[in-house]
Amino acid sequence: MTFTTITFLVFFILFFGIYWWLARGNKNWRNAFMILGGYVFYGWWDWRFLILLIFSSTVDFCSGLLINSANAKSKKRFFLGLSIVVNLCLLGYFKYYGFFINSFVELLHTIGYTGSLRTLNIILPVGLSFYTFQSMSYALDVYKGKLKPTKSVLDFFAFVSFFPQLVAGPIERAVNMLPQFSTAKKFSYSQGVDGLRMILWGLFKKMVIADSLAVFVNPFFAAPLEFDSVSAWIAVLAFAFQIYCDFSGYSDIAIGCAKLLGFELMVNFRTPYFSKSFSEFWRRWHISLSTWFRDYLFIPLGGNKGPLIRYLLVILVTFLLSGLWHGARWNFIYWGAIHCFYLWQEKIILRRKPGFSWFPGFVFFEVVLAWVPFRADNVILMKQAYRSLFNFNFSFDTFIFPLNIHNLSFLAVFILFMTAERWINKNTFSEKIILLPKWTRWIIYYSLALCIFLFGDFNNAPSFIYFQF
Repeated sequence: MTFTTITFLVFFILFFGIYWWLARGNKNWRNAFMILGGYVFYGWWDWRFLILLIFSSTVDFCSGLLINSANAKSKKRFFLGLSIVVNLCLLGYFKYYGFFINSFVELLHTIGYTGSLRTLNIILPVGLSFYTFQSMSYALDVYKGKLKPTKSVLDFFAFVSFFPQLVAGPIERAVNMLPQFSTAKKFSYSQGVDGLRMILWGLFKKMVIADSLAVFVNPFFAAPLEFDSVSAWIAVLAFAFQIYCDFSGYSDIAIGCAKLLGFELMVNFRTPYFSKSFSEFWRRWHISLSTWFRDYLFIPLGGNKGPLIRYLLVILVTFLLSGLWHGARWNFIYWGAIHCFYLWQEKIILRRKPGFSWFPGFVFFEVVLAWVPFRADNVILMKQAYRSLFNFNFSFDTFIFPLNIHNLSFLAVFILFMTAERWINKNTFSEKIILLPKWTRWIIYYSLALCIFLFGDFNNAPSFIYFQF
């Protein structure tokens, strides 16, 4: 069940009505219904996935209580370690088992071994990387003393299974979310209107921009050598905006749905392509994951403290693991390594020339080049894509952007979208549009809805890209 389907619309309308009827009474009934809604939403893909979600929630709920009740520091570490090991084992088995086995076999082949090892056909549960990180951060925060563990099973399970952000984030912290489940709820008209604005903007980014750009992206990355250099650049640029609009669009819809239910989620994107440095880019892209790695990996390993070489090693570890978090392929590790190199370069230059800044567009250009291994299905296609980018040839026979009415209309809409992104800057769509006169706002609302109607694919709504992670 995805946000852009009629099925979800029907589900959410029914859930919304019953939820606010229950919200007038005891919070336990409300949270129990929230859990039920989350399990229906998540089990819609495959009911077997629910077993992992319930197991992970149970482990971390119990770990939080055990960590808090333990007297000795060693016991607290043991229960924290238990939570981390269980969650990482879930990720390791379902997401990385085949990758590590195949990589080990390839290594053996390089030294002359010609046999093979048995691999399993394991289905990757949707959103596993997201809810394990969210659940695991609860145990980490309890251990650090940032919050007291909840004694309410319903509150905690509702927090982990909160369906608006269950399968693709934002990766929320218990410090922010758990209090929202334990307090009384009263529907707020202004909060609801904000939510509808965010949903409309998210649907526009996903169904109009991201899905339309996929038409140019998919053929190129399936066979990069069949296209000329100009087409290659169009496809790679198209993917940069496709993945941004796809994922930030999902986040906006998630934030909007949460607002309609009386919850506030963290902002996950702040127009990252207008960043003036690589470190700024990571403060504005997938903020919930970036801050997760910062707080639970980068800083504990030393962060900015100590000698330069230590900082460089910490950055390397952080970004290689970030790449691996995204998927069990060498391409994602290369993507993490590229961004690690960018930050190394920036850090070294800034130490020698404080106040240094990249020239306009440089950060965006480098980030676009780094998206190639992220999108390519394997290393061979990655190399072919880079080769096509720098062949410096052009042919109308292989040109990927036909000059027809539909494409030119979409190009005009895309230019208007980028103008709006520049205007929004580090704010959210809802925060900026509320500053406009009422008549201007309604023109924008109707225009966005019209674009969704004209460009949206309602018959074969594509899944969100980050569902695969």
